[in-house]
Amino acid sequence: MKKYIPFLLLILLSVQATAQKRSKRKKKHQEETTVVVDTIPAYKPVITRLKMHETIDADQKALMGSDGNADGILKVSEDKKVNEAVTDAATKRVDWLQYQIETDPNLDNRLKANYLSGISEILKYVKTGWKRNLVDIAYLPQIIATYKQCIEADRNKRSVAPIIQPLNYDVAYTAILPRVFKENPGYEDTKDLLLVKLSEKYPERTFAALKVYPQSPHADSLIRVMAHKYPQQLYDYAQANNKLSYRIQNIEDDPLITSIVAMARSDNKSGQYYFPFLDNIVNGKITTKDIDDAKNDPVKYFRLLVNTQIEYTTRMANGDTAMGYRSLLAKMEQKAKDDFVAPINGLHESPAAIRFRTIQQLRPEDLYYVAVLTDGLIYTSSYTDGVYPLMMKKAGNKGDELLKKLNFDHYRKFIAQAAAYNTLKNFLGTFQNQDDAKSLMTTFVSNLEKSEGLEDGVDVADSYASVYEILPDLAKQMLSDVSQNLDRNQQSGNRKGVAIYSILYNLFLSADSSNHIDLTEKLHVPPVYDVPFKSLANEKGEVICQVFFYGDQDGRNIFNGFLGMFNSNWKIDRSNKQWVVIRSTKGNPVSIYANRPLDETKGEDDAAQRALNAYLEENNLYPTVTIHRGHSYWAPSTIDYMSPTSKLVFMGSCGGFNLIDSILRKSEDAHIIASKQIGKTAINKPFFLLLTEKLRTGKDIEWIPFWKEFKRAANVPGFEDYIPPYKNLGAIFIKAYKRETGQTNV
Repeated sequence: MKKYIPFLLLILLSVQATAQKRSKRKKKHQEETTVVVDTIPAYKPVITRLKMHETIDADQKALMGSDGNADGILKVSEDKKVNEAVTDAATKRVDWLQYQIETDPNLDNRLKANYLSGISEILKYVKTGWKRNLVDIAYLPQIIATYKQCIEADRNKRSVAPIIQPLNYDVAYTAILPRVFKENPGYEDTKDLLLVKLSEKYPERTFAALKVYPQSPHADSLIRVMAHKYPQQLYDYAQANNKLSYRIQNIEDDPLITSIVAMARSDNKSGQYYFPFLDNIVNGKITTKDIDDAKNDPVKYFRLLVNTQIEYTTRMANGDTAMGYRSLLAKMEQKAKDDFVAPINGLHESPAAIRFRTIQQLRPEDLYYVAVLTDGLIYTSSYTDGVYPLMMKKAGNKGDELLKKLNFDHYRKFIAQAAAYNTLKNFLGTFQNQDDAKSLMTTFVSNLEKSEGLEDGVDVADSYASVYEILPDLAKQMLSDVSQNLDRNQQSGNRKGVAIYSILYNLFLSADSSNHIDLTEKLHVPPVYDVPFKSLANEKGEVICQVFFYGDQDGRNIFNGFLGMFNSNWKIDRSNKQWVVIRSTKGNPVSIYANRPLDETKGEDDAAQRALNAYLEENNLYPTVTIHRGHSYWAPSTIDYMSPTSKLVFMGSCGGFNLIDSILRKSEDAHIIASKQIGKTAINKPFFLLLTEKLRTGKDIEWIPFWKEFKRAANVPGFEDYIPPYKNLGAIFIKAYKRETGQTNV
């Protein structure tokens, strides 16, 4: 889980940037939203503050480049006016504030230095925070204006609290971030204001904020409210021995809180086994002894989880949502992955009798959840040779009855998964009444506008390519159903529904090449079929690539093989103890930075990745190509560390919706190459050789001919599991929806 930044000055993010040549007469940006004065008067900072001004200039440059483009416009939105306003704030407004602080005859040297440092703190935080959804960068004009107001109040020893009070959290927190305001007479009041504002806009961060400020007069009331919204967080914080934990423990009149505290602080350390059953424990439907009897047996415990999930989904259908139901699902996902899928994936070269031994005692409903809760992690062969056939056998080959028993929970995920692994035709064929199968598929594509988030829409999008190839009649039905849903939403004026179904309609049409659908034109998304070389190269014409390796045995083997594939057109620099650099010696300049797969048990591989990231940022090197080389369970770490400037991302195992969504949240225009199976050297090596050669020779990456060339070089079993970006309909759906609606955090 990412570390949140809950309060003023309590956590400072420091992002060093390279020095930029100082110029007090910065060029006026074209089409500025507002122009107060055309030209900043010439001035010369005193020598003791010159470095501060240079640091601010470097921070401005780093912020302006954080969108991945060196075009003089900071693109943070599809709205041109928003981009112009943010650009103006990051450049002109900051320049003017520097000038005003430096030349103010009534400010002493100490305050000038402090206020200049504050500008740098704000710019660093905004640069780091806007890509992590910690701050809405569209508010930058207000942030700079508010900081200026706070300076005026602070210099006159007035409280900044009245300035902060009416503002939203993003503006208030960021403007008051600089350390200088810690001495302001209204500092304590602002902490209380910020806590309340944070709980309203980012309620999921409230407990993290209370950990830092447990003495807040609002603490008890916030704990009570947030306990019911985020019981898992309450559990985590109640476990600790600190002031917040003691405050939680002192609340004794709320049954939910007292039950969670009892679990979190149980002597037998079994709280995490109990917690998924929170609602039933609080209501006396299950005892901790019942759980103790099953917790040490993976099959029994998973059955207990599944039984509870079925009960909860029954209740949910009647409008009754169980407390902590998300934690139940999270525990099921963890156990499905760790106890069943990881072992059978790991034994992919073993005989079936050995490989699938661990799942033989599972019931059909258990196997269903093992499948749907490990989407993107379960190998193709684990699904097609083990989980799916065993599930259907134990269900008596009655797919319709199985779904009814499960209250159709996660049915869209199951259908999308079955389509991806080519078992959908078999599954639908087991329905006693084929009209029910048609009705299911109509329901599958219907009412997506009512779903929370985009995952259901992505499942529908992802399924169509496989359905089109294998079940053409069903594909026609799906296209017709999508068209009808589009008409329905247009008639009702549902903007979300119109966006979803217009995108799906064009995606479905594009599956038939005779329709000549250009998705880039129809969906207003960046090019789907190619990545222009110029978009990968920086202002110097150099392409920066970053490869993530991990320090397990497989990672070390892969790393050695990776280094061995480069010919005389490349030179490897091994001088650094934490990473290597592979540079082209002929053609266009290409630099490939790869961390060494140091010991993962000591966290040395993670330290190497962080050190490399720091080096790249310090030297203004922004990777546009990111490659993940490790098991799928390492993928979230790669995404966390990958550069938001990445335009091409190779992930190996696709990781399902959550992984694809995470990549696009980090880099919204990324072209993603994924696989439904474990990566194979016989396939990966030809891909890397072809890609690096295209980069070295300065050629655009045109995916359709690229994929044909790739297939000729890697035509081995398993190639069909690799998905080119233009066929990753789920990723295209996410991009198109965000473009169409202007929503980035969905």
